Amino acid sequence: MQRLIAPSLIGLAGVLLLVALGLWQLQRLEWKSAILMRIEQRILGQPIPLPAQPDRDAFNFAPVEVVGETAPGNLFVLVSRPRIGPGYRRIVPLETGERRILLDQGFVPDRHPSSAGVRLEVIGNLHWPDEFDSWFTPEPDGDLWFARDVEAMAASLATEPVMIVARSLADPVSGVTPWPVGTAGIPNDHLEYAITWFALAVAWGGMSVFWLLRRHGNDRQAAAGNEPPGDRPAGDTNAAQE
Repeated sequence: MQRLIAPSLIGLAGVLLLVALGLWQLQRLEWKSAILMRIEQRILGQPIPLPAQPDRDAFNFAPVEVVGETAPGNLFVLVSRPRIGPGYRRIVPLETGERRILLDQGFVPDRHPSSAGVRLEVIGNLHWPDEFDSWFTPEPDGDLWFARDVEAMAASLATEPVMIVARSLADPVSGVTPWPVGTAGIPNDHLEYAITWFALAVAWGGMSVFWLLRRHGNDRQAAAGNEPPGDRPAGDTNAAQE
């Protein structure tokens, strides 16, 4: 039995570690769910005027209301919308008095450019999307882009590095369906991670018990095979002599 102490401790330690990781993921799930709830509440909050110097940390997802005119220039971001199919997000410059910012008008089925000089009353949200990946995102091809990179788009269209994603337009733009920001694109996979860790704990525990039982059975068989002849029943000795 002493030979089984160390393997038993290893098996128990593995189960405890995997269960701890699962519990940690449940804590992360609660934390992430609270963050997503706060973001949703912020997205649907009362719109405010465009801040003078909005930054990502303080104003990401903040609801704003602006009035301006579209300026020349269009960028199209290749996307695929659930239950609709492939299309584009259309990004245009919006001039609001002395300022010039980016406006994500919404979803368009083709690369039809927006007219300049169109007055728009926009209710939307400031947003700095986490879409661009220097390793996997292709470089823009003219006005065709593959991610909303606010800094690069601002440089391309000569605007501030500020983007408003339209939630509604007082005068709807023909052919454009606003595609407002939401929490659907923010990953929250902690429940799946927790289930995975707990499943591994069950598998580790089951394999450990199976191995220990098998090892114990083998040890008993080995011990029985090494008994001295005098300790064996008489019938066994006679059988051996026959």
